[in-house]
Amino acid sequence: MELNEEQQLNEIKSNLETVQCRISEACKNVGREPNSVRLLPVTKTVSAERLRIAYAAGCHEMGENKIQEAREKSEVLSDLDIKWCIIGHLQTNKAKYLARIADEFQALDSIKVAEALDKRLQIEGRSMDVFVQVNSSGEASKFGLAPEDVRAFVAQLPNYSSLNIKGLMTLAIFSPDHDRVRQCFIKMRELRDMLRQEAPANLSFDELSMGMSGDYEIAVEEGATVVRVGQAIFGKRPLPDSHYWPGVA
Repeated sequence: MELNEEQQLNEIKSNLETVQCRISEACKNVGREPNSVRLLPVTKTVSAERLRIAYAAGCHEMGENKIQEAREKSEVLSDLDIKWCIIGHLQTNKAKYLARIADEFQALDSIKVAEALDKRLQIEGRSMDVFVQVNSSGEASKFGLAPEDVRAFVAQLPNYSSLNIKGLMTLAIFSPDHDRVRQCFIKMRELRDMLRQEAPANLSFDELSMGMSGDYEIAVEEGATVVRVGQAIFGKRPLPDSHYWPGVA
């Protein structure tokens, strides 16, 4: 039976509270402050009507995988003060849309995209917070830079003044083996720490966006400052994850 708006509001509030409690517990396990972790609700496939309810429940940031879906929702919900974060792969011909509607981009993994986005942002007269995406699992089906290529890539980023580099993003291996998942996050933390020491002075690598509904607690224990959580807040998606993320069964 479909829930009414009040029931949906209460459900989302309850789910948010559960996720926040689990983040707090994971922080406690490793001596971190819970407020050092930002929860980014992932809203792909969630209807604009349900997102209006989610906004009332406290979701004022929303992470979208596909720029077209974000465009459509941002238009419908333009009366709300939502921070739109694009967390999926971007084609260069979509950079103009990203530059217009998004506040943050978490999937930079090529110089072509950096050039296109920087150009469009300058036309729009604005800048954008950006994360560099790293393929920490080494899976050929995933987007992102190989860890060994990140240093050379980062060295070129000062050329793009509209991109405010904030940190790194990754998707860990999709596996029930928590040790294998944890190794992806450890690799990212170590890479982040290296970049803090070696990256050009005008770039920041304080942020680590890693961890989703199935593994965000492990990510928090290994240093995540942003966790991207969708299904634990909004419920199971209508289509399998392979429809949204490459390489997922």
